[in-house]
Amino acid sequence: MADKLILKKKPFFSISDALAGFLKSYDRWINTPIFYEDLLRFSGSVAVYDKNDNDTLWVRVYYTDSERREIDYSLKKIYTLLHSDGNESGIQYLNIDAIDYCTFGNSKPFRIKIRNILNDNFTYFYLKKTDASRVFGLEFEHMLSPYNLNFLVNESTLIEEHIAGIPGDQFINEFLPQCTDAEKAQIAKEYVKFNERSMIRLLGDMRAYNYVVVPTHDFDQVVYKIRPIDFDQQSFEGKLSVYRPQFFKENKALMDLVRDKLNHNSINQYKIEERSIVARRIISSGNRLIRLVKIMRAETLTLPENLKRLRQEIYKFTKDDSFNESQSMGDIMQASFNFVRLHYEKVDMHDLF
Repeated sequence: MADKLILKKKPFFSISDALAGFLKSYDRWINTPIFYEDLLRFSGSVAVYDKNDNDTLWVRVYYTDSERREIDYSLKKIYTLLHSDGNESGIQYLNIDAIDYCTFGNSKPFRIKIRNILNDNFTYFYLKKTDASRVFGLEFEHMLSPYNLNFLVNESTLIEEHIAGIPGDQFINEFLPQCTDAEKAQIAKEYVKFNERSMIRLLGDMRAYNYVVVPTHDFDQVVYKIRPIDFDQQSFEGKLSVYRPQFFKENKALMDLVRDKLNHNSINQYKIEERSIVARRIISSGNRLIRLVKIMRAETLTLPENLKRLRQEIYKFTKDDSFNESQSMGDIMQASFNFVRLHYEKVDMHDLF
């Protein structure tokens, strides 16, 4: 049961000097013209409903005229920094269509809808309160998944680009029943890989509303991929099952699909394929990943009881002593990467980290 897997609200962890130095060296650090706390000064709000008149748990906020002018300009400036070099020549063609605030979840983000008035193309980006564990999650996703991620951060504010796709819960309810048998088999395969990838890099709480399904037309078929969109539960919880999407009740429809469309040998084959792909990404990430894991090993990113439980549960799962000897979540991440490479690439990483 998903509601019993995560019992306590995760605290926010501050950015250490070492992590800040890493982010600055890879152009992730930003001196923002506006901060998350500034957007909290809204003077009112209205609920946002979807096309079926269901409450989305987002509210559209508004500000006084004097504050709105300053906020709009600052958000346009952030957009130029996130997507280009910060050049202000195009700001005159941008419009902030909406600022929404999420009342659900731990991070309580602001979602900014920004539109180019010349062609009406629009996109979104998000402002959140800075959290070190989320930053580690974003970096691991950038390096170890098939997708690059664009984000900026400083001591108090985290800015994330929008990850396009169909929200997992919406896909399960509205799109999955319309898929062909061949498409369902392909989705089942992708879900197995997504489940394995989440567990290897300890990304937790991948309930259906925390990932998106991305359909891509390829010749005469549609290929479906699954991407996480929420990195709040990176390496915090003590239960190994939190890092395995298969155990959340919200994902039951996809697990039923796996049981229906894939046999045991196929499931094992796809797990091995994904571990091998992650192992190659670990190798190709080189010094960047080595440096990040070294920083993470010295960080406090969870509670002592969570660390103790997780290392014991992973040890029971893998029988690898390095998990049981871990003194931090960073140690567990190093042990996880070592395990993947040792068992699927036959390369020892202990000399690297």
